[in-house]
Amino acid sequence: DIAGVAAIAKEVGALLAVDNTFSTPYLQEPLALGADIVVYSLTKYMGGHSDVVMGALVFNDDQLLKDLSFYQNACGGTPGPQDCFLVLRGLKTLHLRMQRHCENGRAVAEYLRLHPKVEKVYWPGLETHPNHAVAARQMRDFGGMISFVLKGDRQEDAIAVLEKFQLFTLAESLGGVESLSGHPATMTHASIPAEQRRAAGLSDSLIRLSVGVEDAEDLIDDLAQAIG
Repeated sequence: DIAGVAAIAKEVGALLAVDNTFSTPYLQEPLALGADIVVYSLTKYMGGHSDVVMGALVFNDDQLLKDLSFYQNACGGTPGPQDCFLVLRGLKTLHLRMQRHCENGRAVAEYLRLHPKVEKVYWPGLETHPNHAVAARQMRDFGGMISFVLKGDRQEDAIAVLEKFQLFTLAESLGGVESLSGHPATMTHASIPAEQRRAAGLSDSLIRLSVGVEDAEDLIDDLAQAIG
């Protein structure tokens, strides 16, 4: 709830920074909801083609911009011209890609929701998601990032699914035109002790999908043959 947190932050004189990488400004505008700083990994949806490493901070306050630009200049964290070109190129098709990511995300989430071997599906567009109402209030659509948990919650079952994928490439990144899959317990969160990871809700069989812009039926067919 960006607007709600922004109100609390202003009451105590704190700045609110929002990582809007998953949503992009096409789906959600944190500055309009009261945030002070918006963080983007431009490597992801904004670039959109998995070929650049770059980030950005966005402000609507001239003094914040001046202060943080000083640190950027002093520390040397400035992108090269080719990086900038690649992101600017990606921005030209951002709206088209995000529309397709959202369409495919919905199709995949609905398929997984009804699958007999799937225990839970995490996608804010589903009305069963605990934060669906908040997402619907502040987002135009719900994006292409989906996670799901298999029944029985066995890590070996998740690994078996990942090994069978033909279209979902195993990788830790996200937001490109190609669909990606990952197993956080053994990849992005492997360094976290199992007890802490499970307590945070990251179960052994959770699989994360970055749903790309391929044909939705092809993606669902790949899920069907991999999950069984």
